[in-house]
Amino acid sequence: MAGRQLNLHWVLHLLCVLMMVRTVSGASSPPTGTHTSPEFPASGVNQTPVVDCRDVCSLNASDRCDFIRTNPDCHSEGGYLDYLEGIFCHFPPHLLPLVITFYAFWLLYLFLILGVTAGKFPHGVTFLAFGNGAPDIFSALVAFSDPHTASLALGALFGAGVLVTTVVAGGIAILRPFTAASRPFLRDIIFYMVAVFLTFTALYLGRVTLAWALGYLGLYVFYVFTVVLCTWIYQWQRSRSLVYSMPGTPEMPSDSEDDRVSSTTNSYDYREECQPLLFYQETTAQILVRALNPLDYRKWRYKPAYWKVLKVFKLPVEFLLLLTVPLVDPDQEDRNWKRPLNCLHLVISPLVLVLTLQSGAYGVYEIGGLFPVWGVVVIVGTALAAVTFFATSNSEPPRLHWLFAFLGFLTSALWINAAATEVVNILRSLGVVFQLSNTVLGLTLLAWGNSIGDVFSDFTLARQGYPRMAFSACFGGIIFNILVGVGLGCLLQLSRGHVEVKLEPDGLLVWVLAGALGLSLVCSLVSVPLQCFQLNKVYGFCLLLFYANFLVVALLTEFGVIHLKSM
Repeated sequence: MAGRQLNLHWVLHLLCVLMMVRTVSGASSPPTGTHTSPEFPASGVNQTPVVDCRDVCSLNASDRCDFIRTNPDCHSEGGYLDYLEGIFCHFPPHLLPLVITFYAFWLLYLFLILGVTAGKFPHGVTFLAFGNGAPDIFSALVAFSDPHTASLALGALFGAGVLVTTVVAGGIAILRPFTAASRPFLRDIIFYMVAVFLTFTALYLGRVTLAWALGYLGLYVFYVFTVVLCTWIYQWQRSRSLVYSMPGTPEMPSDSEDDRVSSTTNSYDYREECQPLLFYQETTAQILVRALNPLDYRKWRYKPAYWKVLKVFKLPVEFLLLLTVPLVDPDQEDRNWKRPLNCLHLVISPLVLVLTLQSGAYGVYEIGGLFPVWGVVVIVGTALAAVTFFATSNSEPPRLHWLFAFLGFLTSALWINAAATEVVNILRSLGVVFQLSNTVLGLTLLAWGNSIGDVFSDFTLARQGYPRMAFSACFGGIIFNILVGVGLGCLLQLSRGHVEVKLEPDGLLVWVLAGALGLSLVCSLVSVPLQCFQLNKVYGFCLLLFYANFLVVALLTEFGVIHLKSM
């Protein structure tokens, strides 16, 4: 329920941010030597056409660097590294295979960073499950500003829908077979089918009017209202059943309770057997060293070689996360209170926040042109750390220790966001090098990049014993993406005086995407009730096979192998 309310907050936040950006860009002039172009260009204004960044491969090697640096289409939104400039400006052409290989390994390591952060530092997973629709929304806002690039947004929204409803949902069923909640499943899949049908109709008509755009947003508000109403009815019925239940009748535990019991039984901490018999008081330095050590030497000796190799690659990431992300564990007696490390967190975690938010744009901003924001954060954090250190003890957590959970919540979420941004940028750069079209980029690279949050958060929830919650998040997130993405993107374009937003389908592939998404939803709507809502591994592998076949058909359509005969 909190996720639905937070998604509505995202809509209001996006509107405010976009209005602020337009106001600032209109009120201030850019610095000398810089070039800025509005995100939503006005119609009727003569503008220099933006050359497709993929044309860089058709130029001479000596001209490619200037093309990359001067063409706005080659500039990435956010991120710390300019991967295209690295390929075409810092390495000679004969080293291109080596650079691509290096980028591929860096991409794999970024996925490892995402996996470690989501698995061992799950504060940000909950936030990411609510807010991971932001990349889809921003992609749709920019793409819908131009009818020629609307196929990129439609490809990303449809491609992410097929990916989440097949690969993510199938992966959850494979990782942890479960019985789906019947009413929430039917509610979500019917709403999503209506949203896909609306988009399909708008694509067929070739335009989106004001009433149509408001209909998208109104349908999402009605969806949230339905979720709230269904939850209230369920809780009311459950309270009545508990009141009228016969006394002395033992209640059967639910699936989630069974999972928690089994997980509690299997999660015995064998480290307690290795605790010393005599009481030993650790010093502050020893507590800090032990808290920052990501390696368990007892476990290391009994693990296989492949685990040790993978652990070596994980160690830098785990050390960095231990240093920057505070963890509060209510199951432990001391709630994971580590006084020296938590005091360091008061300095380092806020510094990470300002240096990762908007890729550090806020952190390096100088207040009054004299002192940077990150310097103020360090000073304030150091003062708080000093007060906390001298006002607390090593043995007992302070009364406000729960605030560290909120700090870890934000820090881990921004770590995931920073890594996901780099993944999206490097995938886009590889798409430019390999000459992939906008539609293919939308249904593959952009959809994969935007769905990273869904994959890691939902898989983590499934592994932790909450497959129902993860399965519900699959449909709740994509409903938000398509309804708010298309509705808000078109509404902002209409607010600039346009009567309607023109949509120009990019050939047959867009219809293949829409048809594949509709077919996958119909198959799930029919097959899941026939299985009595019991989702097993066979169902999961069938969904993966469906996505593989869809991807093959889409690529064959893109490269002209599958095409319509000309009349």
